[in-house]
Formats: sequence, structure tokens, C-alpha cells
Amino acid sequence: MGIKKDRIKMSLRQRMARLINYFLKGLLIVLPFVVTFSIVRSVVLTLDEYVNVGIPAVGFLIVVTSITLLGFIGSNLLTKPLFSLVDDILSNVPFIKIIYTSVKDFMEAFVGDKKKFNTPVLVEMTNGLMKPGFITQTDLTSLGLPGYCAVYFPHSYAFSGNLFFVDKTKVKPYTGNSTDLMKFIVSGGVTAIEQE
Repeated sequence: MGIKKDRIKMSLRQRMARLINYFLKGLLIVLPFVVTFSIVRSVVLTLDEYVNVGIPAVGFLIVVTSITLLGFIGSNLLTKPLFSLVDDILSNVPFIKIIYTSVKDFMEAFVGDKKKFNTPVLVEMTNGLMKPGFITQTDLTSLGLPGYCAVYFPHSYAFSGNLFFVDKTKVKPYTGNSTDLMKFIVSGGVTAIEQE
């Protein structure tokens, strides 16, 4: 009688373990879609609120089209001086310049002509411990730190990071693709880097 109860308990445990395993596999399939959809939906709804015409997503399309049109106009040789003038004015107004230039520099680091995250490196933190990052400034002599460079270390699973001043002798160039390294860091090392 006791052996039969033990078999029933074991069978129930195995079935529960199998159900939990199926649930986790289902979560692995569903969660990336749900998170991606939620982020895209949030961006669309946020931009849609700026130009609310009462029809879902039309405001989003108007905002995206307007930004694209401004990019085209700003690239035109005739309008570049006007955009440069506005840029100079905003870059010199007290308080406004702090916000404006910080946002502008941050955006240019990712998508502008002055991309900053294109020099991937490995920094030796202690013996045998390496941390991946990106050089954002190669010379810090103006800060009184000759022989140092600025290295940005992105956080995993976040759009944030830390900036450190690192002795150049501790920095080793990383020869792989900088975009792949960024994905690797942000994913917490889960995303595989393909060998070229």
C-alpha cells in the first residue's frame, strides 16, 4: 500500500515538473513578443498624444513623418545655416544649453556623424577580470588626467551605464563588431556574438 502511494506521489511530482517546464518554455516563446509589443505600443501611443487627431496611430505617423521631413530639410545645403544658427542660439542660452547640448551629444553618440560607441574595448579591472565598454574620449589631458581615457560601461538589461576614467594601459582594444558587443552587454551576456 505504501509503495503504491509513493509511486502516485512520484508520478504527480513528475507531472508537475513537466507542467512547470512547459510553462517556462511557453514563457520563453511569449515574453519576447509581449515585451517588444509593449515597448513599441508605448512609443506609438506616446508619440500619438503629441498630435492627437482622434484616429489611433495617425498622430504617430504625423510625428514620424515630420521628424523625417525635418531631417531631410536639415540636410539641405540651403537650410543648414538656419539650423546651425538655431543650434548656436540654444547652445549659448544659460540653463537651456545644459539640457540641449546633453541631449544633442547623447543622440549624436548613437546616430549622428560623431558616433561615440564605435570603439569597443575590454578594461582590466583586476587580475583576470575584464569589463567590456566603449571609449568615448581618448585624451583627458584637459581634465588634468594625461594617460587616461573615458570609457562608458553600459548596464545589462537597461538603457543606462557608468562612465569611468581609465588608465590607458588597462584598456585593450576589442576587434569585434561594436553593435554586437553592445547587444551582448545589454543582454547580460546572453546574446551570442557571431565570429566573423
